[in-house]
Amino acid sequence: MGTHNINFSEQFEFTGKVKTLSIVGIILGAIAIGYGFTGDKVMHERTFANLLLMGYYFACVCMSGMFFLAVQFVAQAGWSASILRVPQALAKTLPIASIILIVIISAGLYTHNLYHHWHAEGLTDPNSPNYDSLIAGKSVFLNVPFFLGRMVVFLGVYSAFAISFTKLSYNEDLAGGLVSYRKSFKNACIFLVIYGFTTPIFAFDTIMSLEAHWFSTMFGWYNFAAMWVSSLATIAIIIILLRRAGYMQWVNNSHLHNLGQFIFGFSIFWTYVWFAQFLLIYYANMPEETVYFYKRFEYYKFWFFLNLAMNFLAPVLLLMDRDNKRTDVKLLFVSIVVLLGHWVDYYQMIMPGAVEDGHNGFGIVEIGTALGFVGLFTFTVLSNLSKKPLIAKNHPLLQESLHHQL
Repeated sequence: MGTHNINFSEQFEFTGKVKTLSIVGIILGAIAIGYGFTGDKVMHERTFANLLLMGYYFACVCMSGMFFLAVQFVAQAGWSASILRVPQALAKTLPIASIILIVIISAGLYTHNLYHHWHAEGLTDPNSPNYDSLIAGKSVFLNVPFFLGRMVVFLGVYSAFAISFTKLSYNEDLAGGLVSYRKSFKNACIFLVIYGFTTPIFAFDTIMSLEAHWFSTMFGWYNFAAMWVSSLATIAIIIILLRRAGYMQWVNNSHLHNLGQFIFGFSIFWTYVWFAQFLLIYYANMPEETVYFYKRFEYYKFWFFLNLAMNFLAPVLLLMDRDNKRTDVKLLFVSIVVLLGHWVDYYQMIMPGAVEDGHNGFGIVEIGTALGFVGLFTFTVLSNLSKKPLIAKNHPLLQESLHHQL
């Protein structure tokens, strides 16, 4: 593609139907959440569980947008230089997503609607008839001040890096040269080390501690795979829809191919970690381990198998063909399936631990909360995307990206 045809000042205008629909989604979500809080105790638990699900999903997609940026800088990748403003918009939204998640967790803790076992009387007292040695043994780590402190520190550090990356990229637009790029490279190296060590702990805290008797050393990487492939699917969807709206015409089928390869490959990685975790627990047959899958077979069997179909079979079968990765219609379809599939994945992770056994309802609260967060995500991400040009015009590898061919 000749660069003389590119408008390096092109900006996305966040107006019209998309903006209206995002606001409508937020309103519907608020109504559904309010409806959930008018119900009984189980309905309250379901509402908090759905808030945790969507708050966690929102934060994870934004965190992984930051991870995408860091990987591109460390790898000194040229193919992605012309699409970096999309993951930057995800990263720039991370502080908002972080605050929302912290508020949800704090409210759930102090109303006893999340992490129920932390509030039962006498669990850590050896003289109490309710004494639980497993909970007592984890109480040094799983206590409210330390738990919330870790959450604030982790999300605060991620958000600080996100702000730094976007600021450096915009400075690069103004000043040119390699100063901002080199700083971004150094920051990316530091961020990836921090992210690699803390992401599993973040998943242990937020999701695995809902069922504190159960543990899996693979759970952190299982969550990492889910959040990473969800973010890749989100980036692909935004780019494809922007192209259809007349923006980012410099993005070609080879860029889509790269995104399709990532989604295909990490869907297989997600399945590998899922199966490895399942197989080890099945083979060991220890009661404190198998209870995790027993609940999901007993009360959530449909969701259990739907999870595998959407997150493994669909992307593998539909993206195996090279042409499908390069076709925006097919890649868009698979990306939407993957995003919905990982909602099912998080639903499977969260609901059995947060809601009383057997009360696996699905209705207004689940659909409405999801719509509300989709609206909020769309509004915040596209608002951030509209504030700067859609291309990093002074990125040192931009020409490689504009002429990218596979």
